[in-house]
Amino acid sequence: MASVVGLLEERELAARERVEELREVADRVLAELAEAETAWHEWLIARQRVGEVLSGPRPGQAGEAGPEAGESSGRPEPATNALAEVPLPRAALSGSIVPVWRPALSMDALAPHYQRILATLTEQASGGRPMMSCQEITAVIGLEPVPANVEGVRSKMKRLADRGGADEPTPGRFTRAAGPASG
Repeated sequence: MASVVGLLEERELAARERVEELREVADRVLAELAEAETAWHEWLIARQRVGEVLSGPRPGQAGEAGPEAGESSGRPEPATNALAEVPLPRAALSGSIVPVWRPALSMDALAPHYQRILATLTEQASGGRPMMSCQEITAVIGLEPVPANVEGVRSKMKRLADRGGADEPTPGRFTRAAGPASG
């Protein structure tokens, strides 16, 4: 007969695996969304630029008079700033997922806690401490190093390590990821 604790551990493992699968799907969808938003922004800017070119004077017609002041040419006026209508990417909110690192990713894509942790790793590495334990990180970012806070930092560090923002060269010791994610 299986123990209750054993059954609970099996279910916990299955739930954790499901969460990781969903996180991978979400990361893939977020990457596709970022690519689609970039393409959309490029097309929006292209359309606005074409509108500016079509509504402006042609090189051979620079001396010709355009519509009088107050008159309309019948064409819509282009935006004075083509980027004014382009929505800016939103910064991450607390509780949002950690995306897999990619070249276009900025620190703003991470939730504030993750930003603080990575900034701490960067500062400590420049100060001569390339690797830190979760307990050290917890204390440096200003949290009381009680087990609950340390485990919260540990889970964030593991997630960052899985997604390319941090490295775990030795078990339980973390550093900022070497290479492109460290910039």
